[in-house]
Amino acid sequence: MIKYFHRQIQLWGEETQQMLANKKIAIIGAGGLGSSLAFALGSSGIGEIHLVDFDTVSIHNIHRQIAFKMGDEGKNKAFINAQLIEQRSPFVKAIAHECNFQEWSTKEIAVDLIIDATDNLPTRGEINTYAKSKNLPWVYGSVEAFHGQVCFFEESSFNDVFKITQKTPAGIATPIVMHIASLQANLALRYLAGLSVKKDYLYYLFFNNEGELITQKFGLPK
Repeated sequence: MIKYFHRQIQLWGEETQQMLANKKIAIIGAGGLGSSLAFALGSSGIGEIHLVDFDTVSIHNIHRQIAFKMGDEGKNKAFINAQLIEQRSPFVKAIAHECNFQEWSTKEIAVDLIIDATDNLPTRGEINTYAKSKNLPWVYGSVEAFHGQVCFFEESSFNDVFKITQKTPAGIATPIVMHIASLQANLALRYLAGLSVKKDYLYYLFFNNEGELITQKFGLPK
């Protein structure tokens, strides 16, 4: 294990790496954001990762959902991601749940952190309500076109900040999905490793008309 995680251990030491082995997380959604999160966190040494998704791979998913390849059509997204995690890291237990978030929440599985990788506001509202009921933090992420949002929710409430509506997202390209997932993964890993994390701040990233990457942040009400 020490050889496998050599560069991370250089970053924060063996004690922190051992601590990660005792952590459990849930990634809700195993598509665009979920695939990138599985790659970023699946080989980090987190002891147990639950992947939740009822959906199967479609051909139009593959270009932006990096876990999938041609021939995966019709297979459950969570199962494919779980297999990839365990193929890449023998030190992580990955568990696939072929169901929606509401069904998963009834299983009463104890985790240290929930990470949102969904694509709709109502499910994020459900995640927020569940997290509040369990006194759990969660990491929100969303992407659309050339912009995205990230927030580590602890005291603030997603349901108070966002209007929960059904909305069809605009088109999207792969790099912004990976970018937002990377930010989510960094927040999650820092938190699980006991490092400082700025909580209840909404980060909004977008490319302006000149192609400049703009990052804004907003403190959320608690």
